[in-house]
Amino acid sequence: MISKKISESMKGSSWIRAMFEEGERLKKLYGNENIFDFTLGNPITEPPRALKQELIRLITSQEKGMHRYMSNSGYEDVREEIAAFHKERTGIGFTKDHIIMTVGSAGGINVILKAMLDPGDEVIVLNPYFVEFKFYIENHGGIMRLVDTSEDFHLDLDRIKDAINERTKAIIINSPNNPTGVIYSEDELKSLASILKGYSSDGKKIFIISDEAYRKIIYDEIKFPDIVNIYDDTVTIISHSKDLALPGERIGYIAISPKIKDAQTLIDAAIFANRTLGFINAPAIMQRLVKGFQKNSVDIKDYQKKRNAIYNILIESGYETVKPLGAFYIFPKSPIEDDIEFIKYLQKYHILAVPGTGFGKRGYFRLAYCVEMDVIERSASYFKEAIKDIRP
Repeated sequence: MISKKISESMKGSSWIRAMFEEGERLKKLYGNENIFDFTLGNPITEPPRALKQELIRLITSQEKGMHRYMSNSGYEDVREEIAAFHKERTGIGFTKDHIIMTVGSAGGINVILKAMLDPGDEVIVLNPYFVEFKFYIENHGGIMRLVDTSEDFHLDLDRIKDAINERTKAIIINSPNNPTGVIYSEDELKSLASILKGYSSDGKKIFIISDEAYRKIIYDEIKFPDIVNIYDDTVTIISHSKDLALPGERIGYIAISPKIKDAQTLIDAAIFANRTLGFINAPAIMQRLVKGFQKNSVDIKDYQKKRNAIYNILIESGYETVKPLGAFYIFPKSPIEDDIEFIKYLQKYHILAVPGTGFGKRGYFRLAYCVEMDVIERSASYFKEAIKDIRP
């Protein structure tokens, strides 16, 4: 009845959703207030008040044509505003033509992969990774080449170098990272750029696809390095799902670096892919809504307090973990080798998490702390009991 490819993909599909659904079952049994659900990166934070007010203004506007089709790349004035934001931040000559509005970052990544890949082309993905990357790549005939990161989840440049071959078309960089919260430093990105430049020639490019869905959720006043200033052949994917707390509205964009040689060819291909993949265009109202909010975000200090709280709980309980510098995930080491078994064990304490296996990294588990602070604080004794009881 269904394709063999989809059937196989479904078998390895998202642990995140599976655990979320298990959480819904347990909430019905024990009550919502008695379950500590850290499974889904679905922020409870509300969008900024000013954004809500702008949405009301837009949907009550009497201006004609508010809901009609527009260019497949999006409204011209919206793209001009976004291009000006990137030009001001990077000093690079972005114009509206370098911006393509998309149905979130997932839509953006699929569009750019469709535009780039021939059957059999390889895309390097860094492990642990957001599992949907694999399906996005395979959607368009590509092959995912999984490369492990270092012990602290930073770039292992030797492994990346070893993975590059004549079929390598791109590498996906996700920073701040899901699931680890790691931010790649300017120095390691410069080293990566140096490696990729060594494999580039007039007839070949290795692109960096920079998934920056969490780029505004950064802690400890860390400066986020702009990869577009480090490597010419860069395509940036932006989502407003997390920085403006609009995950259900599916709005984002592709920013194609003006430094790419023959960039217009890639731009035209991405616009064509946006149409032929069935997206047609990003939602009209959402395009207009985010236009004036490129410099805004939700309250990052609130997320930092939650990061500090969950990190301290885990460390004080005896878990090993890297402290996140961005996003709203933490990726502790499982106290037993079998992370799936440990996730099942945590459920006895009404704690819901996602096994590291679901992100390509056995022996770890992910917690999404974009929840109420009360949930984090009340979970403390249960995390402590779980690790105490499972260890000999």
